[in-house]
Amino acid sequence: MLGIILLGPPGAGKGTQAKKISAAFSIPQISTGDMLREAVKNGTEMGKQAKKHMDQGGLVPDEVVIGIVKERLQAPDCGKGFILDGFPRTIPQAEALDRVTRELKKEVRTVLSLEVDEKELMGRLCGRRTCTGCGAMFHVEFNRPKAEGKCDKCGTSLIQRDDDKEETILARLANYKKMTEPLLRFYKDTGKIRSVMATGNIDAIYANIVKILQ
Repeated sequence: MLGIILLGPPGAGKGTQAKKISAAFSIPQISTGDMLREAVKNGTEMGKQAKKHMDQGGLVPDEVVIGIVKERLQAPDCGKGFILDGFPRTIPQAEALDRVTRELKKEVRTVLSLEVDEKELMGRLCGRRTCTGCGAMFHVEFNRPKAEGKCDKCGTSLIQRDDDKEETILARLANYKKMTEPLLRFYKDTGKIRSVMATGNIDAIYANIVKILQ
């Protein structure tokens, strides 16, 4: 059973690395947002509870999120393992997840903490540009469009989203640090956490992750 938690600030590359791990080890990448949407769509008991809060514009309470995580981990595709991408985010969520995984006999074996310095994160996030038509993503340095300000796929204009602007990113990083530093200490005490320098070549970062997992 390969149970993995991926932690890291916005822009650290969690989604990119999770996809590569998922493909190589044949285990699903699970994010909180995907789980919530799927549970609501499928009309599960926890999905119905989540929908009430989402329809009212409120946050979904921890107990409902944990209930949805429990439902998801019992799905057939989690038989060999799972990757939790960006969850848990707080100590209470981590403690609840620990109880659920023990109950289901699906242990979290490794917690990967992707480490990137703030200057690089700012460059990665502030440089992102999004197509207003098809939603394709580009970057002013790493993935430039062929025509300046135009999407390669559909030709629609590219914009910098509000959540990719410097002021917003600084706030997101500060919030992440405040919420997650206690979580890193929590997992350090369990002996399961492994730090991964997530700068440089994507494949080289992934190769380091594979060494840890093996």
